[in-house]
Amino acid sequence: MTHPLIRPARPADAATILRFIRDLAAFEREPDAVEATEATLGEALFGDRPAAEAVIAEQDGRPLGFALFFHNFSTWTGRRGLYLEDLYVTPDARGRGIGGALLRHLAGIAVARGCARFEWSVLDWNAEAIAVYRRIGAVGMEDWTVQRLSGEPLRRLAAG
Repeated sequence: MTHPLIRPARPADAATILRFIRDLAAFEREPDAVEATEATLGEALFGDRPAAEAVIAEQDGRPLGFALFFHNFSTWTGRRGLYLEDLYVTPDARGRGIGGALLRHLAGIAVARGCARFEWSVLDWNAEAIAVYRRIGAVGMEDWTVQRLSGEPLRRLAAG
């Protein structure tokens, strides 16, 4: 197989990205959790103040996967980092190096932009992905846990 083309997402890709997000949610055992729409993704990725960026992996014009990322910031390093929110490869394209190509592409963006870190989260039961991440040199942050506020608890805290 030839290497996939990895290109920046375009506004016309919003429907494909949404389909990939829904497929990823199903894989992660949360098929009904996706609230995003083509419109909200379009605004978040291509609006006046983009909140995130995405790249598409494709072969012969056929989308096979995507990665969605944004910048965070480390006060300790005084530099921004690159945070991978989602990476997805279609089931029929898995095992062909597309996920690795997406990770390499994002690592290249991180280095080119002077990022101190490239980070992401992974579900603790996704042993196959964790094994890939260990092979490329990623280190699990064992002493850290993700904390989240959403829905009513978020609104309650905001209200004071």
